[in-house]
Amino acid sequence: MLKVDNLSAGYGRVDVLSNVSLEVHAGEVVALVGVNGAGKSTLMTVIAGLLRPTRGTIMFDGRDVTGMAAHRLAHQGLALVPEGRDLFPDMSVIENLQMGRYSRRGEGGMDGDLDEVFKCFPVLKQRIGQTVSTLSGGEQQMLAIGRALMARPRLLLLDEPSLGIAPRVIELIFDIILDVNKRLGTTILLVEQNTSLALAVSSRAYVMANGSIVTQGPSADLARSDIIRQAYLHG
Repeated sequence: MLKVDNLSAGYGRVDVLSNVSLEVHAGEVVALVGVNGAGKSTLMTVIAGLLRPTRGTIMFDGRDVTGMAAHRLAHQGLALVPEGRDLFPDMSVIENLQMGRYSRRGEGGMDGDLDEVFKCFPVLKQRIGQTVSTLSGGEQQMLAIGRALMARPRLLLLDEPSLGIAPRVIELIFDIILDVNKRLGTTILLVEQNTSLALAVSSRAYVMANGSIVTQGPSADLARSDIIRQAYLHG
């Protein structure tokens, strides 16, 4: 579904990514892990069309989308839940969810889309009229994912979904991420600094360092690797 080939990108004259290549197949959960500053979020930004690459190609569903604008990629079925969530804090939960359907304007089925989101995140139904700024960090993360799901994406990019969330809520959110993948069939590319958790929920993973992919493989194999354990799992 997604193929990134020899991708380089950066800000100004400074390249953050250097010759990055990865693939995500339909139906997979693939993790992208690495320490802070490795380039993970920059890669997600480029894939989502928010930053143009300087070199390389991005193929989405067999189509070359290199440099395509973010709103056009959204129409193609790609959705990003960014680090920091980027919700509308002074708007209500329902208004934020409705904004998630902008790429599907003119289509019916709003109630059905809301029902699917509320099945994943029942607490959002309880908070439907509440202002976003009054939600907890975990509830805001649920809303950010729910807003992306309103677009019915075929590929969901999740950037650091555990960031700023209480430990007791993180496991719940990752259970929901797996449910979205299995029940809705949504393909997921996951950036997560919690390496052990990312490897536990994904089938394959890529490890980034200094803007490049340094190793890849089945998540279970990487979790057992002494090198990965020493560098990223502290064990």
